Amino acid sequence: MTEYIDPDRAQFEAFKVLDRDHPIEMLNLVRFRSRAEYPSGHELAKSGLSGAQAYRNYGIETAPIITRLGAKIIWRGAFQNTLIGPKDEAWDAVFIARYPSAHAFLEMISDPDYKQAIVHRQAAVKTSRLIRCAPTEGGEMFG
Repeated sequence: MTEYIDPDRAQFEAFKVLDRDHPIEMLNLVRFRSRAEYPSGHELAKSGLSGAQAYRNYGIETAPIITRLGAKIIWRGAFQNTLIGPKDEAWDAVFIARYPSAHAFLEMISDPDYKQAIVHRQAAVKTSRLIRCAPTEGGEMFG
């Protein structure tokens, strides 16, 4: 399985050219490493933390940032089974984060405190998917 932890340049550029002036929702699918892999020399490099524990550190450190920006987790679920899709994709964390705009998301990832906290996510994640969506109205039918 290919590992996806950070966006590549082309994906990030495609994200940035989309309209930034409306709310966005980011579908997060995350699989943790069994053991966190911090850079050598990091204070937690030899801590033996699990990926889930390292991701929890990421959440603790980023919570004040997303709150300040007006973002929040609007849905969280516990992965059970893939009915349609690759059989090897199982997820430890599944959630949707809503940002008031793409500007807010870009401000988050530029924040100095966020740049420090991202080390926990990078240590924790074996692979992930981060999918930008524009909110739309729900309804009673598919399509």
